Amino acid sequence: MNAMQRFSSGKLSHPLLAGIGYALLWLAIGALALSILLVATSTQEDNLTKYSYFVHGFALLIGGWTSGKRSGRKGWYYGGLTGILYALLVFIIGFLALDMQWDAMKWIALAASFGLSALGGIFGVNVSKDSKSK
Repeated sequence: MNAMQRFSSGKLSHPLLAGIGYALLWLAIGALALSILLVATSTQEDNLTKYSYFVHGFALLIGGWTSGKRSGRKGWYYGGLTGILYALLVFIIGFLALDMQWDAMKWIALAASFGLSALGGIFGVNVSKDSKSK
């Protein structure tokens, strides 16, 4: 199958691309849900910090799970790389849009992104092994 047929089939073949794609999709869904929460209730924007961490964490788990499932092996590795790429994308966007600086909290967030996504990758590999053995 050539590259054009793979691209037109709508399925991302590389585990990292699939993981990042699904993570960003769930991030967009979570951001939309938080926006609706802001509009529909009297919640202030300053009170959304814990919800935004939850949305990022869920997106990282799903992205790692997708990477691990697509790879079929080394789920922690592919999931962890997905988490690092996701965190770097978020940091770059934050730097360019909001002029955020790199500090110690960014290193902690990078480590947490690696850990959550690697955990998702471990679960994803185990799901794919169970479905292949049946």
